[in-house]
Amino acid sequence: MRPLAFIFILALVVSCKKESAEPFGKATTKTPITLGKELFESKGNCVACHLKDQKVIGPSIQDIAKTYQAQKASIVGFLKDDAKPIVDPSQYEVMKTNFAITKMMSDEELQAIEAYIYSNLK
Repeated sequence: MRPLAFIFILALVVSCKKESAEPFGKATTKTPITLGKELFESKGNCVACHLKDQKVIGPSIQDIAKTYQAQKASIVGFLKDDAKPIVDPSQYEVMKTNFAITKMMSDEELQAIEAYIYSNLK
């Protein structure tokens, strides 16, 4: 009877082990670019209209990065709807519908999206 109880307790302890435990002393943090890419492709749904190197509905990510860099403008300001569109103003009405999403994002999330966009410069 004792060996059976021991096996049961051992199985219970092993099955309750946390699978995703991080090694002691090694915290994993996402870089702003990694976080920005994740947000761009998921929560922000930006990828539905913007591809890296070609215009779909909105301008390409590379065109956005080049234009904002050249004009020293703020992508974050635009995503907060605090700045006028400068890349393709004709698509502004389409983009306005997405401000409901981007206005709910934190400054850190918006800055991460901006970092990801700039990371796509050629």
